[in-house]
Amino acid sequence: MLTWGDDVEAHALRKQGWTISAIARHLDHDRKTIRAYLNGERVPEQRVRSAPAVMDPFVDYCRIRLADDPHVWASLLFDEITALGFTGSYPALTAAIRVHRLRPHCEACDASRGRDSAIIDHPAGEETQWDWLELPGPPAAWGVGGHAHLLVGALPYSSRWRAVLAEAEDFGQLVTGLDATTRRLGGVSANWRFDRMATVCHPASGKITAAFAGVAKHYGVAVKVCPSRHGNRKGVVEKANHSAAQRWWRTVPDGISVADAQAGIDALALAMDARTRVRDGQKVSVAQLAADEHLRPVPAGAYPVDVIVERTVTAQALVPFAGNHYSVPPGLPGAQVQVAVRLGQDTVRIITAGGATVAVHQRRPDGSGAIVRDEGHVIALEHAVLAAFSPARPCNRKTRRPVSDAAAAEAALLRGGQQPGAEQAGQRVVIDLAAYAALVPPAAAGGAPRTSKNTLPTKEIR
Repeated sequence: MLTWGDDVEAHALRKQGWTISAIARHLDHDRKTIRAYLNGERVPEQRVRSAPAVMDPFVDYCRIRLADDPHVWASLLFDEITALGFTGSYPALTAAIRVHRLRPHCEACDASRGRDSAIIDHPAGEETQWDWLELPGPPAAWGVGGHAHLLVGALPYSSRWRAVLAEAEDFGQLVTGLDATTRRLGGVSANWRFDRMATVCHPASGKITAAFAGVAKHYGVAVKVCPSRHGNRKGVVEKANHSAAQRWWRTVPDGISVADAQAGIDALALAMDARTRVRDGQKVSVAQLAADEHLRPVPAGAYPVDVIVERTVTAQALVPFAGNHYSVPPGLPGAQVQVAVRLGQDTVRIITAGGATVAVHQRRPDGSGAIVRDEGHVIALEHAVLAAFSPARPCNRKTRRPVSDAAAAEAALLRGGQQPGAEQAGQRVVIDLAAYAALVPPAAAGGAPRTSKNTLPTKEIR
């Protein structure tokens, strides 16, 4: 490819009588290239592709995706078009996004850039950073309201991160997530770093609570609380949050189960262990760095804390929990109950609003789709269902039933222009003298007609 300066010089030398071979030697280019520029077949500073670019068939798809979601990551687009048959490289995708200007401009994002930040050294195995990520608009089938929650733990030395879905951010869900995520990370670091979560510390002072002190002692970690308004202090876990939100949550489909969604975030975190870092001038992967963390083993048993969630009893006397259903006695359809599980134990307790425990079941593996019924509940439910049936023969909907006399009389009043039901209310209107005479009792001898006490009120006819 010639620059505009080389192209001008080639044309000048040609007019001076130089041969194409001499010009090619002078400019250090091939003769065919010089001839193409002299003949106007090529334009300076524009490369000629000998075959269609491998990215061309996928440009329209990327344009549509970026128009629908201007903030979708290029790495997520790369994953998607690779699954569609793209054989090029990630730089080829990013170059196409720049050349074709596929990503729309976002003024709000540009205005928030440019903050100063410092680099903090993190020795291997020193720290695990924790943070909650709120996930807006979860599938309705999850029954968690407007937000789902993801507890993310990251090792800043190696950048390895793992995450666990939760229904809420209360103390029980936090401890459950800490235990599950720590086991996914492969061990316990020396310190756990949090922002000022109310379940960990007193937000005003930053001092840890007595309840969480027991958790920290169980896992043998020191608790570090970030200073107020120092979000960059947990930069590694914040970046993990960003990755989880952009590369996983934005594409979670409707109708997916919680177990499948958890499998999706696990797969993403594992795939991101293949990222490379430069240490001491050498390229190493996140997985290789994580092997040098030298984390301590996780305690065999989880910290014993009660996890309590609200559930609604179904018409089949079942209570959904963690991808399974557990039975309760009949008579509670639509009632709100609590499902209590002690971390580290394999039993499920179901408690009514009044505090009575109505069922205790052996817990099944989460997401297995099991329906766990107590034999006594099954028998009681069958008796209740059978008792609700009437022994009478069902109605025959094909029986002939003509219009009744009462209905015919009411219809006659409607056809006569009278208000239906007026006669029964004692407000019938007298419309002729014969009807009036029928209502008046016989006249007293030698005197004026007198009305009875039981005479119905009539309207004067003018």
